[in-house]
Amino acid sequence: MTATETSISLPTALLPKDGRFGSGPSKVRPEAIHALSSLAQDYLGTSHRRATVKDQVSRLRSGLINLFDLPDGWEIILGNGGTTLFWDAASFGLIEYVSQHLDFGEFSSKFAQVVQAAPHLAEPQIISSEPGTHPLPIASNVDTYALTHNETSTGVSAVLSRPPGEGLVLVDATSAAGAIQWNSSEVDCYYFAPQKALASDGGLWLAACSPRAVERIELLASGDRWIPAGLDLGIALTNSRQNQTYNTPSLATIFLTAETVDWINESGGLQWSEARCRASSDTIYQWADARPFAEPFVIDAGQRSPVVCTIDFDGVEADAISRVLRANGILDTESYRKLGRNQLRIATFPAVDPDDVRALCACIDYIVESLT
Repeated sequence: MTATETSISLPTALLPKDGRFGSGPSKVRPEAIHALSSLAQDYLGTSHRRATVKDQVSRLRSGLINLFDLPDGWEIILGNGGTTLFWDAASFGLIEYVSQHLDFGEFSSKFAQVVQAAPHLAEPQIISSEPGTHPLPIASNVDTYALTHNETSTGVSAVLSRPPGEGLVLVDATSAAGAIQWNSSEVDCYYFAPQKALASDGGLWLAACSPRAVERIELLASGDRWIPAGLDLGIALTNSRQNQTYNTPSLATIFLTAETVDWINESGGLQWSEARCRASSDTIYQWADARPFAEPFVIDAGQRSPVVCTIDFDGVEADAISRVLRANGILDTESYRKLGRNQLRIATFPAVDPDDVRALCACIDYIVESLT
């Protein structure tokens, strides 16, 4: 930090009550931590094959079915590893031969890269657009469409719509699940990790699967394709139906995720959660629009994420702002490392208090005035 930066001490009256604004891992609610602590003696350090843990897995799976308002026949599948591992698993257990991928940021591109490297699959169709925008799928003779609900690296959100045809629709929902509404009729597999909008730790993947997706999983799992056991979605499906995972999961992650899902359901469900996130993100976008030194990175307001706000700066170094914020206890506002822009990236997930977002904006104003 420069001498100027080190001299900036934010007034206590401006500070948010909680300074965590990271896009993942994200803020974990103190109430969830306290709930875990109260149960820890009988829950942590116990067998994941016993009722103590399986009851929590059942609670999580049932909670997600309610949260997403899933029709009969849909199933919640889970396994260890996170979204990155799920891409590998999907390349074995959901894509038959050829897929189409939308590429509009760091994370939406990675699934396509997995498929390109898979020797048993055809070269995928990839439709790209510049960061800060998103492309649309094109009707094609593919067996799988790979979409992204919210691109965490750029702060772009897309409305999910099923392309014409018979292809399964797989949606990466890692930073959207639990915070943005979606229609199950437009999707076959809605997969995610819980360390973002669901305010938990990482190391777990979850997938809401339609009957068509389950049928595809069972078809490929029973065929002659070699599938490593840890990536076998058929094995994950069998274990999930028993409210367990193939190998030992993080018990804390399961519990904290279930706590957040129950909190959202009890507060008003996905509609309430999205409204809360949009109240926070609107605060940031409106703040940026009103400042001569800031503007939203995503030009099309309809594509701006309600959970990951990317704000460009002019005339002041965004990294300097982040450094001062961090020195004052306000964390993880740095831009995505590979995007390489002079910007802040601020998470407005459900666990983030809208009042804290307003306080953050006031803090940034104070810092910019001090630096310029």
